[in-house]
Amino acid sequence: MSFGRQFLVTIALIVLPLIATAASDSADRPNVLFIAVDDLNDWVGCLKGHPQAVTPNIDRLAARGVLFTNAHCAAPACNPSRAAIFSGQMPDVTTVWSNDSKRLNPAKLNAPILPMAFANAGYHTQGTGKLLHSGGSKAFDEYFQVEQRWSPLTKKSVEYTAKELPSKATNDPRHVVRDARGRSILLPLNRMPSDRAPEKSDGESFDWGPFDVPDSEFGDTQITDWAMAELQQRGDQPFFLGVGYYRPHIPLWAPKRFFDRFQNEPAQLPDVIDDDLDDLSDVARQWAIKPITAGSHGTVLKHDQWLAAVEAYLACITYVDHEIGRLLDALDTAPCADNTVIVLWSDHGWHLGEKQHWGKWTGWERSTRVPMIIVPPKKRSDRFAAAGSRCDQPVGLIDLYPTLTQLCGVTPPDGLDGQSLVPLLHDPAQRTERAVVTMFDPGNVSIRSDHWRLIRYADGSEELYDHRNDPHEWHNLADDKQHADRKESLNRILRTYLDRKK
Repeated sequence: MSFGRQFLVTIALIVLPLIATAASDSADRPNVLFIAVDDLNDWVGCLKGHPQAVTPNIDRLAARGVLFTNAHCAAPACNPSRAAIFSGQMPDVTTVWSNDSKRLNPAKLNAPILPMAFANAGYHTQGTGKLLHSGGSKAFDEYFQVEQRWSPLTKKSVEYTAKELPSKATNDPRHVVRDARGRSILLPLNRMPSDRAPEKSDGESFDWGPFDVPDSEFGDTQITDWAMAELQQRGDQPFFLGVGYYRPHIPLWAPKRFFDRFQNEPAQLPDVIDDDLDDLSDVARQWAIKPITAGSHGTVLKHDQWLAAVEAYLACITYVDHEIGRLLDALDTAPCADNTVIVLWSDHGWHLGEKQHWGKWTGWERSTRVPMIIVPPKKRSDRFAAAGSRCDQPVGLIDLYPTLTQLCGVTPPDGLDGQSLVPLLHDPAQRTERAVVTMFDPGNVSIRSDHWRLIRYADGSEELYDHRNDPHEWHNLADDKQHADRKESLNRILRTYLDRKK
C-alpha cells in the first residue's frame, strides 16, 4: 500500500465498526447535505486566501466541523472534476478529461454514481443547481432546475452566435438585452472583447459587474429557497440533498449590494511578479497565457479591468456565502438538524491574473486547491474531532465518495480511486505521508504532498515547488540538483499511481 493507505486502513478498521453499528438502523442513518460551489478558490475567510474575503457563513460552517486546508481537485475544470467526484474515479478511468469531453453518463458506468449509491441504500435523493456538469437530473429522485449561469437575465436573451452578433470579437462588442423589468442592458458589462473563438461561445461569460435587482432574481437564490423548503418537510426516510451554487463562476454578476463595500475600500490585487513565467517551459507558458476557460491577462490589463474583476469575484463569493448561510439556518431549524452530515466543496480553484492566467485548467495551486469542509452529525459529534479542527494533510475531492458512504453505512462500489477521510475526521493531526494527483488532459499531471508540488507535462517538462518557502509557486526548482531526490521521490509516487489500474 502507498500514500499512507496502510496507516489509514488500520485506523479505519478501528472506527468503522462504531460507525457501521450506529448507521445500521435505516431510521438512524445520517442525512447528507452536499453543497457545491463553482470555481471557488481559497478566497474564503477560514483559508485566508484573500485579506478582503467576507465569508461569515462558510467560516461558521468550518467552525462546526473539520476544514481540510490542503484539499485538491481531480481535474481543474468543471466537467472532469465533477465526473470524478460523483463517480469516485479519476479522469484516466472515466475518460472525462476536460470541459470538451463527453459528459459523465450514469447509465453507462459499471458502478452507481454517488447519489445513486445512496438511493440504492434506501435514501431519498434530491438535487438542485449545478452538481454534475450537465444532466444531473437523471442522478436524483427529484431535481429542481433554474437558470443560474445568466441570471438575472435569461439564457435566450444572452446567447447568440458570431453570425448574429458580428461585433462580438471586435473592440466594441455591443449586445443589448432586456431584463425582467424591461430595462435595456448593454453586454458585456465590462466592455471587453472576447478572446475566445466566437464560434465556440454563444455568449461572452468573461464579464463582471453588479445588477441592481433583488436577490430573488438570481438562480442561486432560487435554488436556496427550494432547498430550504425541502429541508423543513423531510420525513423519517434518510435523504441525500445536493445543492450546487453557480457563482463565483463567470459571468461575475451579483446583486449590487455585494459590490457596494468596494466604493470606500477598493480590492487588493493578487500578489504577482513580473518574471513569473521565465523559469517555465514553452509548454507551461502556453498553459498560462491561452484563454481556454476565460480570457487573457493582456486584455484585462488593456481595458483596465483587473481591479473590477477582483472586486466582482469577491462580491460573488460573499453573495453565495449569504445564500449558504440561509441554507444552514434552515437546516438548523429543521427536524433533521441533529442527524445530517454537511459537506461543502468547490470543484476547482480559479486564477485572477496569477501567472498571467485567468480561469482554471492549470496544474498550479491556484487551480487545484479548493475549500473542503466536512461536518459530522451533531448527535454524533462526540465521536469525532473537536468542532473547528483543521487538517493540513493533502486530500482530494476524489475522497468524498468513500468518506460519505462510510459515514452513512452505505456500501461503496469496488474500484474507487479515493480513500475515506473518516480517520482524519477523528484525528485531523495525524500524518498520512500521502500525495494527491490532479490531471489536466492526458499526460499532464500535478501531484501535491504536504509541502511540495510536482507538475509534469506531456512533453516531459517539469516544475517543482517548495510550499514552505514559496507558497505562490514563483520559483521552479525542477532543475535544482539540490532537490533532485525530492523530485524523483514524487515522480516515483506518481508513476505508481498512474499504473494503479494496470
